[in-house]
Amino acid sequence: MREGRIWRETSFDLGAKVWQVSWIYVLLLCALAAVGYAALYSAAGGAPETYASRHVLRFATGLVLMIGIALVDIRFIARLSWPAYLIALVLLVAVMQFGHMGKGAQRWLELGGLQLQPSELMKITLVLALASWFHRASWERIGNPLFLIPPVIAVLLPVGLIVKQPNLGTAVITAILGVAMFFAAGVRWWKFVLIALPVPFAAQLAYSQLHDYQRARIDTFFNPESDPLGAGYNIIQSKIALGSGGMWGKGFLQGTQGHLDFLPEKQTDFIFTTIGEEFGFVGSVALMALLGLIVLGGMLIALRCRHQYGRLVAFGIATNFFLYVAVNIAMVMGAIPVGGVPLPLVSHGGSAMIMVMVGFGLLMSVHVHRNVAFGNEG
Repeated sequence: MREGRIWRETSFDLGAKVWQVSWIYVLLLCALAAVGYAALYSAAGGAPETYASRHVLRFATGLVLMIGIALVDIRFIARLSWPAYLIALVLLVAVMQFGHMGKGAQRWLELGGLQLQPSELMKITLVLALASWFHRASWERIGNPLFLIPPVIAVLLPVGLIVKQPNLGTAVITAILGVAMFFAAGVRWWKFVLIALPVPFAAQLAYSQLHDYQRARIDTFFNPESDPLGAGYNIIQSKIALGSGGMWGKGFLQGTQGHLDFLPEKQTDFIFTTIGEEFGFVGSVALMALLGLIVLGGMLIALRCRHQYGRLVAFGIATNFFLYVAVNIAMVMGAIPVGGVPLPLVSHGGSAMIMVMVGFGLLMSVHVHRNVAFGNEG
């Protein structure tokens, strides 16, 4: 308690900040990235090129970035919340005009030879913006419907832009993330019920506006066997691979569905299936336990923080990670339609990896600065 009081009154030096980083949490992230390396090594047929080697390089870059962000004063980050959100929003608009096409979607921007997926950046900045909006609000203001109009617009704008790319999976995650932030800020449950009432009608309208391949994914979800060599092929092969792993799996590098190329996108969306085939039910549960520890650790950081801004940021980052995990695993198991969402720190991919590590950097900054004095700035 005494140490916490000192930090609330004065700044603490760089050495103290480094000491305050949760290195156990960092080790959990490194362990998850190591699982990703092994899975990608197997997906490439037992070679580090090109998936596993790039995975290590990206994770190392993200780790350095994470530690750097962790040392930045959370109050300085709070002042940048809305500017960062507006930049991400501009990038989402820009991707509609100048974006790079890939797999039937326009989701990436080419910046200096690097590919950036603005929708991944938006999820992080949306958390920051909503935390900044709600951390100064009293219970009376949160109960005022007029006070909720700007943050509702802040959620709907990026969701609409992401749907137009089209990227339905990320749009759904962004919308759920926004709802979760409202709930964490203390918005009354009955307001969520009012918002949910028109959802069935909106869903029907949205379905009619989807691209043909998106409607095929939804139709296939309900009856994948109706087109086993077409739209239903991915999910059928995923289920076969998961089931063939049994209790203990076929062994590392011994997966037949993956190595004989029956399993599509085995290095990205279906990386969990690769792990399930080779390490079985036990290996899959162990991986889910590791993922669960990372989510739980993020929630504990939120609970231990003494200022509302930090609590909301930590909650939002942990929730975003959880949604990544839940959607990906449910997708490859056939519980929800396939939506192109990677398994964070495990799947092959650049933008998602870096943005996830940026998010964990913000989480670590909350942890390091959990006791600082936090006024109404930001």
